[in-house]
Amino acid sequence: MAQIKIVTEVAGRVCAVAASAGDSIGNGNDVVFVEAMKMEIPVPSPAAGKIASILVSIDDVVAEGQTIALLET
Repeated sequence: MAQIKIVTEVAGRVCAVAASAGDSIGNGNDVVFVEAMKMEIPVPSPAAGKIASILVSIDDVVAEGQTIALLET
């Protein structure tokens, strides 16, 4: 199985984690929400598959382009 990195396009604080390791998700499903500029910005899955691992927790500060999860396709 190939692993795909799920990355955030904005810097901010993780305010919600919508998926867990082992969850099956579809293309475009939200994995994490990042609070930036007083908005909650979803980080969607780039493909369908199974979440291999979530690399962040609520209240973690993330940088633009940071890997937040790994997806097995």
